[in-house]
Amino acid sequence: MTTESTGRDLSSLRGLAGGGVHLPGDEDYDRARTTWALALDLRPAAVAFPVDAREVAAVVRAAAAAGLRVAPLGTGHNAHPLGDLSDSVLVRLSGMAGVTIDPDARRARVEAGALWAAVVEAAAAHGLAALHGSSPDTGVVGYSLGGGIGWYARSLGLATNSVTAVELVTADGSLVRVDAEHDPELFWAVRGGGGANFGVVTAIEFTLYPIGTAYAGMLVWDLRDAHRVLRRWAEWAVDAPDAVTTSYRHLQYPPIPEIPEPFRGRQLVIIDGAVLGDDAEAERILAPLRELGPELDTFARVPAGSLVRLHMDPEQPTPGGGRSALLDELPPDAVDRLVEAAGADSGSSLFLMAELRQLGGALGRPQPGAGVTARIDGGFQLICGGMMVGEMAKQTIADCERVLDAMAPYSRGRQYLNFQEEPVDPSTGFAASDWETLVRIRRAVDPGGLFQANHEIPIG
Repeated sequence: MTTESTGRDLSSLRGLAGGGVHLPGDEDYDRARTTWALALDLRPAAVAFPVDAREVAAVVRAAAAAGLRVAPLGTGHNAHPLGDLSDSVLVRLSGMAGVTIDPDARRARVEAGALWAAVVEAAAAHGLAALHGSSPDTGVVGYSLGGGIGWYARSLGLATNSVTAVELVTADGSLVRVDAEHDPELFWAVRGGGGANFGVVTAIEFTLYPIGTAYAGMLVWDLRDAHRVLRRWAEWAVDAPDAVTTSYRHLQYPPIPEIPEPFRGRQLVIIDGAVLGDDAEAERILAPLRELGPELDTFARVPAGSLVRLHMDPEQPTPGGGRSALLDELPPDAVDRLVEAAGADSGSSLFLMAELRQLGGALGRPQPGAGVTARIDGGFQLICGGMMVGEMAKQTIADCERVLDAMAPYSRGRQYLNFQEEPVDPSTGFAASDWETLVRIRRAVDPGGLFQANHEIPIG
């Protein structure tokens, strides 16, 4: 069996993965190559669905023997920068979704295809919480090994620095486990350097925290109030205690029944987030924002497990995409620029989303025993996005570029790669000295460049 794109004999791949191996021309090939980002048109030489680490190793060996590269993919988030896969086997890990909680050790072991919703629910049953993201169906492994900024981040740091072990298949088809005592250099590199640069990650272990509840919710205003709300939030966010982590968003909702009534067909400003502290402390922290008179205020004591859906991110695959940048600061002139570029009178497309994540706190301080992404070098994370279908895609990209151009004076060009959905120079995600070390480790672990990552570290 050959593929037209490679001309190579791929018959050795058949039967290696319990979830199937699909080649161009197969009946299920189009379904197999479709990722969470529906607008993305990946066309790999083959798509394999292994169900355990042994099958992953077999696929890696067979791909290497056939002269193909290997592109691991968990859930399909942030697959946009993968590029040309015509000479690659796309290894889909969705069939490996096991979650094991050790409540006594406060630790979770999670396979590569697991989603955050399953982990959060399993941990909550024991009064524990993970450093999860804002979306319930984001893959745990990609999020965690790329950094991981969640609702407890300013208090507890990046999720990647709570990872205690990583299991991965290396370029020679070996399954290895790395931690602080076993190959600590590789363990350092995969925590923030992205596991796919060094192998196919099959599972990770990470610390859980004794968090049963949090004071969390959202504050909502009409988009016409954006200037006064953003100016207050930008000033407040810089000196806010580490106990609070928030985001600020401009959202435009279509007038469709699927959107809840308070948001349907409206342009809104939303500040959402969580406080790790008692009610009195949380109310004191949030008071400067509440003084602005939001039309909706849902902040209250809630189960920690509910925070995985606080941000109301889409829970089904969407034809979306966007751009992002790290910002140093948000002075008054930056507020003016953002509101002009993405406010009520900006003329931006219906589906444009412009968001700022509050950084600082523990996110800005290196943690003991941390991986390569020990901290985030910036004050705010800017994210823009929208629909990426047909003519809407052109408008979304233009709107996003307008926002990023407006905010460029407040950035030094660094990137947090987990939010970067287009190909960029991956070295911008790391300190210069760390980048040199990452390149050296990648070359040692994968000298032939077998693995294809979304933000790929070169081997030379």
